[in-house]
Amino acid sequence: MKRTIWLQETKLMRFKEVYGNWQKDRLTQAEAALILGVTDRTFRRYIDRYEESGLEGLADKRLTQTSHRRAPVDEVIALVDLYSTRHQGWNAQHFHDWYSKNGGSRSYTWVKSQLQQAKLIPKSKLKGVHRKHRDASAFPGMMIHQDASTHEWISGQKWDLVSTMDDATNEHYSMFFCDQEGTVSSFQGVKETIEKRGLFSSFYSDRGSHYWHTPEAGGKVDKNNPTQFGRGMTQLGINMIAAYSPEARGRSERAFATHQGRLPNELALMGVATMETANKYLREIYMPEFNRKFAHPAREEGTAFVSFIGASLEDILCEHYERTVQHDNCVKFENLVLQIDKNEYRCNYIKAKVSVHRYLDGTLSVFHGPRKLAEYDSSGQQIQDVIKKAA
Repeated sequence: MKRTIWLQETKLMRFKEVYGNWQKDRLTQAEAALILGVTDRTFRRYIDRYEESGLEGLADKRLTQTSHRRAPVDEVIALVDLYSTRHQGWNAQHFHDWYSKNGGSRSYTWVKSQLQQAKLIPKSKLKGVHRKHRDASAFPGMMIHQDASTHEWISGQKWDLVSTMDDATNEHYSMFFCDQEGTVSSFQGVKETIEKRGLFSSFYSDRGSHYWHTPEAGGKVDKNNPTQFGRGMTQLGINMIAAYSPEARGRSERAFATHQGRLPNELALMGVATMETANKYLREIYMPEFNRKFAHPAREEGTAFVSFIGASLEDILCEHYERTVQHDNCVKFENLVLQIDKNEYRCNYIKAKVSVHRYLDGTLSVFHGPRKLAEYDSSGQQIQDVIKKAA
């Protein structure tokens, strides 16, 4: 029974009892009105209506009348049909966003209620255990989260979605799909963030092997033995912070729950079938719309981002490997032979220590100190030679 109906029945029974005691002169009108919580005048009006029409005369007619604001049956049927035919599986908030953008005027609560009554979406489960809240960072750029989620984003295909977002505002600076997250994808997310906003202060992630070396499974990370990614962050002066539980990454975990609820449905609706097309949709449509809806202002005005000036970002956010030049002025690198030509600085580089840089697109470079000696394609052929042959 609805609470309003129960309250009315209780009120009627109480009136009937008070009215009987008043008729038997056990109560005055003032005392009866006090029990009912009304004025003497209102009690006298109740008496007139009761003696004329019985308890029905005291009933609140609003409980049995249809509200003039109630949606027509045709509108409800159209809403349910729209969800069933084109948006099956979407959560209520996601569906309401699309409904509103396409001219719908009803509230989120009304839409959700109609879909729940039609048994098209389940009622929300109870929340989990209580956890202590951690305030978001005060300024944008103080802390950046990066994480990845493996999911069936397109029917029959599982990809990793790599997301880089701001702790202070929940704004996403980089989102893209890849076959498997790793050093390259992590560098790419950071590179896109720095190119868009600038250098940030700290980087927050899980203990994935491309982020950290962890001597004991489930144990603490080894901050003195950085990975390729850790070396890049150190070179940029960015402090890395390791998360030790999914709950510690609550903001990014909740963001991925939203992405998993929305993205597959949108990609299916738009007929996206390839990773290239999906990444274009992420950049041009989904991420801007997500930020518009879910990003919020930081607690304080200002920013912790600073401009990146000086060194080449590409030569920092890439893999570095030390090698020794052989007697034929070649460097061996993963079954490739990288030839170093004679140049104006040295006749040869035999036994010299050099650094091989592998960039995000798979191309290579050999450095001797700060000087770049040569560039190569992913097959190990010098790019200058490739250009000459193409000409």
